[in-house]
This record gives sequence, structure tokens and C-alpha cells, in this order.
Amino acid sequence: MTSTAPRHDWTLKEARDLFNLPFNDLLFRAQTVHRQHFDPNEVQVSTLLSIKTGACPEDCKYCPQSGHYNTDLEKEKLLEIEKVVTEARSARERGASRFCMGAAWRSPSKKDMPYVLDMIRQVKSLGLETCMTLGMLREDQAVELADAGLDYYNHNLDTSEQYYNHIITTRTYQDRLDTLDNVRKAGMKVCCGGILGMGEEESDRMGLLVQLANLPQQPESVPINMLVKVKGTPLEDVEDMEPFDFVRMIAVARIMMPESHVRLSAGREQMNEQMQALCFMAGANSIFYGEKLLTTSNPEADSDMQLFRKLGIRPEQREQCATEEQEEEAIAEAVEYEATRHMFYDATRESA
Repeated sequence: MTSTAPRHDWTLKEARDLFNLPFNDLLFRAQTVHRQHFDPNEVQVSTLLSIKTGACPEDCKYCPQSGHYNTDLEKEKLLEIEKVVTEARSARERGASRFCMGAAWRSPSKKDMPYVLDMIRQVKSLGLETCMTLGMLREDQAVELADAGLDYYNHNLDTSEQYYNHIITTRTYQDRLDTLDNVRKAGMKVCCGGILGMGEEESDRMGLLVQLANLPQQPESVPINMLVKVKGTPLEDVEDMEPFDFVRMIAVARIMMPESHVRLSAGREQMNEQMQALCFMAGANSIFYGEKLLTTSNPEADSDMQLFRKLGIRPEQREQCATEEQEEEAIAEAVEYEATRHMFYDATRESA
């Protein structure tokens, strides 16, 4: 069977026609594409840690970290590097191959960058892939992150360009595209997807996938989130998304972006095992692993492993693994850094 190659000329009509296929036909087509590019019984596992929580100046209507809404979220300053390294080591021991770090910033400041760069180096020394989401990036900031060894940068488009201003007004759609361009120019891999169930129309969902698929280079990782409604945000009472429509979106994403990891992201705690299994059948081959995604809950690691066993799924393994000596060296460097950081500007002492 001829392998499907990524296309960059998808139309809204084509995406809609795929979405509206009979359910079994759509899943068969998605699974066929999936098997051409991936092991169908292997899922990439990532762990996500919030390294700076709350008081974000952006007004994303879905986000409890926005400083514009009263969500009773406890603000946290930038985590100490030793804490981040310890969490990364624990994540690897639980089976994660990628460690993602997120900060509630519009963009990283000059004073924060040395801490962020050191986090990357020390987490990477544990043998993990590294990913960060820090907001918008200038070209020079992207180069700094790449030089420190960052593998992936996450910057979601969230929704279609047409619906975008209904969700966010403090940064433009073009701002997001510019950041993705800067990440690519710096040589990093892109993690970029969106959120479903924010009150958008079907055409907006198709528009999001068309935008992602038609990027000059498709994202290596495509997180598909189901909205987690948080009390205090403007979207707390939005109507729930039809579960079968979510599965269909996973399948269409797989067909349109055949070489990308399609990640089953936020919202999994609201999904039963059967729905998650359908998503894996539809082509999802990546999850976030752990009890928390930044500030929202996620299925416990044990329940994920139980589901994997029921489905005969195994976590994707990285070829590169840190030696015990490298692990100890990373921890020692973090401890030494914490012991001497009083000699330098301390971003972790800034108020959240």
C-alpha cells in the first residue's frame, strides 16, 4: 500500500467531507493512514509541569490562569530548578519520554531566560525530550531556547482564525503564527493544536485543522484538547461537545497530518475508557501522563497504565537514555545552582 504523504493544500470542503463520512468508514481510513506511519499499539507519553502559575496578562476565555478572571487559582512563582529536575526524573521513572514545562507568561522576560535555559539543559541531561510553552517568542529568544537543547516548543492556535477573537483579544492570530515561524527558523520541532468545545461551529473546527495541515511544515505534535470548563472563566457554562464529534476530529487530524503525533490532551478525565479507546483507534498516539495538566486535572497514571494494558498499548520508548551517572550529575548541578543563585538575579523571588 502506498504511504500517504503530508499535503499542504487542504480545503475546508475536503475537511468537512472527511468529518461527515460514516463513522466506521472514517475510523477505518484514519487507522489505515496511522498504520502507514506509526506502530498502532504504541503511544508517546509526555508529562506536563507548570513552572510558573497564574496572573497571566492574556484574556483567553478558557484559561483559569488568566489574571482577568476570578477562578480561585493559587498563584505560584517560577519554580526552583532543583524542583523541576526532581519532577522530571520522577516523570521518566513513571514512563514519560518527554517532559513539558509551561509558564503563564505573555512572553518570557530577559531576567527569566537564564533560569529557563538551565531547566532545559538539566532536564535534557536526564535523557528526556524537552518541550516548553512560554507564550510568544521573538526570533532571538527562539534561538536561545534551541541552543540550550529544547526539542519542542508548544504554541497552540486554539481555534480557527475566524472564531479566534471570540476567545482571545490580547494577542492576534498572526502573533501566534509569527511565534511558530520563529520556532521553525531556530530549528526546533513544533507542538501546535487547539481546543474543541468552546462554542465554535463545525466550520471553525475544520478551519483549525486546515490551518494546521497547511502550515509550511506540519507540526510534529498536534494536541487536540477538549475544553475543561473552569468556574470563573467566561466559558464555564458552554455546552458540552458531542463525544463522537471529538473522535471524528481526532480521525480527521490523523488523515490530514499523517506523520504528526496526534495528542489526546486536556479533557481526558471527562472521557470514559471506551471513548479514549475510540480516540486511539482514530489515530491518537500521544497523551499527557500524570494527575495534573498545568492547573486542570488529568487521569491518574495508574489508570492510564491499566487502560494501556486492556488495549495492548505500550508507551513509546526513546532510543537515548541517560545513565545513572548523568542523572546524578544533573541533580548535583541543580543543587549547586540553588546553593549559589543568591549571587545572581533570582527570578523565582518575583511575585507571581
